[in-house]
Amino acid sequence: MAGFQSLPGFREFYPEDFSRRQHIFRVWRQAATSYGFQEYDAPVLEPLELYTTKSGDEIEGQLFSFTDKGGRDVSLRPEMTPTVCRLVGAKAGALKRPIKWFSIAEFYRYERAQKGRLRAFNQFNADIFGEAGPEAEIELIALLVQCLAGFGLTKDDFYVRLSDRDLWFFYLEALGFNDAQSRGILGAIDRYEKMGDDAFKGYVEAHGALADETKARVLAFLQIKSLADLEAALAPFASEKLNARLADWRKVLGGLAAMGLSDFVSVDLAVVRGLAYYTGFVFEAFDRKGDLRALAGGGRYNDLVKKLGYADLPAVGFAIGDVTTGLLLEQRGLAPTFVNAPDLYAVIGGEQERLAAFADIRALRAAGWRVEYPLKDVAFGKQFKAAAESGARLALIYGGDELAKGVVKIRDLTDRSEREVPCDRVADAVRDALGGH
Repeated sequence: MAGFQSLPGFREFYPEDFSRRQHIFRVWRQAATSYGFQEYDAPVLEPLELYTTKSGDEIEGQLFSFTDKGGRDVSLRPEMTPTVCRLVGAKAGALKRPIKWFSIAEFYRYERAQKGRLRAFNQFNADIFGEAGPEAEIELIALLVQCLAGFGLTKDDFYVRLSDRDLWFFYLEALGFNDAQSRGILGAIDRYEKMGDDAFKGYVEAHGALADETKARVLAFLQIKSLADLEAALAPFASEKLNARLADWRKVLGGLAAMGLSDFVSVDLAVVRGLAYYTGFVFEAFDRKGDLRALAGGGRYNDLVKKLGYADLPAVGFAIGDVTTGLLLEQRGLAPTFVNAPDLYAVIGGEQERLAAFADIRALRAAGWRVEYPLKDVAFGKQFKAAAESGARLALIYGGDELAKGVVKIRDLTDRSEREVPCDRVADAVRDALGGH
């Protein structure tokens, strides 16, 4: 019998893999904390309606949804944004603004497992609520860069593509599209890089054929890769509202430049993000070599808190996944080496010596040192071999002779030097030898 296997698209983490994942989480958490974000958590199971009415068709087809034993329609969470909007909305009046929150959590989407995309995955989510201006985008994009640069990745490894759904809607309206048609066009643009012209089939089926000239103008706007080109393309449609929006663009790019991040950020109107709730700036992080799917994505979603039934509250956020981040670190040789070594290894003679060693072992562990010892009586030679193979820096030797003299022998396993210390000075001697704690 082969035994049980994990379900397709789900992962198990043996200690070495788990250590690598924890390293990723540690870097993300450190970045968020240094930016002044507070960590939160939320239920993994939510009412189905939270997603079916708010997230759009793309996610609806990927839900792990079912009816629970209480007759409720529920779903495993596919993303965090509707949940964090609910949490913030429920207590918005009592929260100091801007509200800067982050989480690291697991999510579930029922889709075909492939490279960089699984059915169960972890994401870092960061959001700012209560700040309507582009200052929030500057803060979040800078944090996104730090979430990747913290691993040692550079501008040669990744970049952030910045776009704007507001400008897309403005431009499409100027071309004569109504709101429903504009949303259909944005859906096609979201798929255009993967599908080419086939991305427009859904639009044509729903809204009719696109005139060649109009389609060409849409594709030309999609190709814009600089602020100068963006301003030039929109010059014929100049208005007070448009000028204010372009000023927001200059503020975001200027702020990021002042932070020294210009080389990490690229204007790219091909990015529109597929989720229905995005309302303004949108951005995605990509591997420079193009081998991987998007590393991270996010944007402005000013209407979602209100749509969930709470006070109107502007919001912007992003998510970054552990699967593609881990693949990128492996490709660049930046995945950490798994080290599973104790600080100390206790070499113990017989039963009396074991009992004497236990007090020191417990005290050293309580002080934060990692201490290992043989659970059963083993010959001294085998213990010394195990101590050396464990990777420990020091061996604490509890033999009959040492016990009789009231001392513990400490051996440095790097140079094999030894010294004896009184039984009541073991912790001090370890601290002197290893530092810290």
